[in-house]
Amino acid sequence: PCAMATTQSKMSIRQAPILIVVFFILTAGVRIATADEPVPAPWPHQFHALLFMNYSGDLSMIDLWYDWTNGRNFNIIQEQLGGITYDLEWNNGTSFVYTLDESKTCRSAQLEVGILRPNWLDGAKYLGQQHVNGFHCNVWEKVDFIWYYEDVETKRPVQWIFYTGREAHVMTFEVGAVLEDEKWQAPVYCFHKEKEGLSIDGGGLREFKGYKEKAVL
Repeated sequence: PCAMATTQSKMSIRQAPILIVVFFILTAGVRIATADEPVPAPWPHQFHALLFMNYSGDLSMIDLWYDWTNGRNFNIIQEQLGGITYDLEWNNGTSFVYTLDESKTCRSAQLEVGILRPNWLDGAKYLGQQHVNGFHCNVWEKVDFIWYYEDVETKRPVQWIFYTGREAHVMTFEVGAVLEDEKWQAPVYCFHKEKEGLSIDGGGLREFKGYKEKAVL
């Protein structure tokens, strides 16, 4: 019996390193699989995109001018058969939402965060691949707030969907396009002490502003 116990003990000692090696191989495989997952491309520091927005049949178009280089972002929102709203944001947290029609409405705000960073999708959870609007896309989800679809081949964004169900479909994406400096100036009535209220619910602006505040980007 003593000899048998000694033999079993030696076998256990020999098996232990083998189990440890198998464990490291398996865990290394998990890390490799995670490392191989695609990550969303950072936004170009300057681009112009035309977005078709759909929120339960409420349609609009957005001219998006993103200019990280100069610390500014501009959304020009055309509601279907309606007016145009201008949303101008600066990296110091200053924001103006206004119209240029005869109503001359404007609302300003000072947020704790500036415009979205080019790497605002860092840390997003990879969900796999889907075919969307005829494009083969990688898909990510960020903080249960936004689902982002990027073309596998070109790395261009194809669409994103907010937690509210509002969809943004990217119609054009011009890397390096920059809006003329004079068009970034908010109208003079935005700087009056008494400003008229203006809703920013349309076009997905409310969601993005909420996202920045939640993610503290």
